[in-house]
Amino acid sequence: MNALGRHLLIELFDCDPDAINNLEAVKGALVEAAKRAHATIVNVVFHEFNPFGISGVVVIAESHLSIHTWPEYRYAAVDIFSCGEMLRPEVAASYLVEQFAAERTSVVELQRGMFLNAGTPVTHKSAVAVS
Repeated sequence: MNALGRHLLIELFDCDPDAINNLEAVKGALVEAAKRAHATIVNVVFHEFNPFGISGVVVIAESHLSIHTWPEYRYAAVDIFSCGEMLRPEVAASYLVEQFAAERTSVVELQRGMFLNAGTPVTHKSAVAVS
């Protein structure tokens, strides 16, 4: 079997509520996590909710990292979707657990774009065409 990508679904419980309710800290942590995973950052978009909570995405050439925080529950949901062989999503995940001081975590890994009996190997195009 061949897969186009890996998708980590990460639940961070008992986080530092101040850390996951600080827009600059959350944005900085996701950007740094992408860098540590050897991702190529394409765009960064975050939004701070009132009275609390943050959602954001770091779009990478290899796919994305995203987060949604619920500081009132000391909880954050993180997705790391990666295509290609060079990205190290587990490094990004470990960094985010540390940055948000999560006391409990759950990580589920999915293989995305599974092809059974593919006639040719599934390859990832490393160059992105821009029109």
